[in-house]
Amino acid sequence: MNNIDDSMNNRTEHTLSKVPEVTFIFWVIKIAATTLGETGGDSVSMSMHLGYLVGTLIFATVFLAAVAAQIKATRFYPFLYWTTIIATTTVGTTLADFADRSLGIGYAGGSSLLFLLLMASLAVWYWSLGTVAVDTVSSTKAEMFYWITIMFSQTLGTALGDWTADTVGLGYEGGVAVFIILLALVVALYCWTDISRTLLFWVAFILTRPLGAVVGDFLDKPLSAGGLALSRYSATAALLVAMVICIVFFKQRAARQPH
Repeated sequence: MNNIDDSMNNRTEHTLSKVPEVTFIFWVIKIAATTLGETGGDSVSMSMHLGYLVGTLIFATVFLAAVAAQIKATRFYPFLYWTTIIATTTVGTTLADFADRSLGIGYAGGSSLLFLLLMASLAVWYWSLGTVAVDTVSSTKAEMFYWITIMFSQTLGTALGDWTADTVGLGYEGGVAVFIILLALVVALYCWTDISRTLLFWVAFILTRPLGAVVGDFLDKPLSAGGLALSRYSATAALLVAMVICIVFFKQRAARQPH
């Protein structure tokens, strides 16, 4: 009897991914994390006057440590997972700003380059494992692809959000409206079409990052630039508290792998 129970437990363990089930609360926390990435990244690189390169090196170190811990973990741990997501958003913020501003690539050039890197990451992932579905992320190889892809998407989102708000000239409110409309379109496609759920997930995942970037800039940029001039530190702390509350009170389950 014990052998049967052990076998059933092992099968259950192997059918669970190390990433969360994609639910409404997943997207709420994801948007909060991407917004925090913008305010947190700017806090280090701008408010602390450390610059984009130093900020990138700091957050890249945190990112690598968090990914290593996530890969070493034997199952889904909500706080560890979302810590790693925050690490990708902060390093994405400073890295995109460094490329766009310090290297002089510009928002359009940076967005184009990062989009190509993101597509390449997804293509190699699919070629290597035959799927890019998030509910299959349980092996070390899949996790490596997953986190590299997410890091590229977070960096792309920062550049794309800044490009929309600044270069295109839509401003922060206009940028927020554009990305909310695009996300609403993705929801409509999810509800009323048979388009690949994996494709729609990655489109939504990518779009939530520029939304967070624009919202983050709206919160902390000066009034003269169209922002609310809130403290980057207080905005970051408030977003972090909101994320912790969501994680504690809304229990998340690991995504179940397809049989």
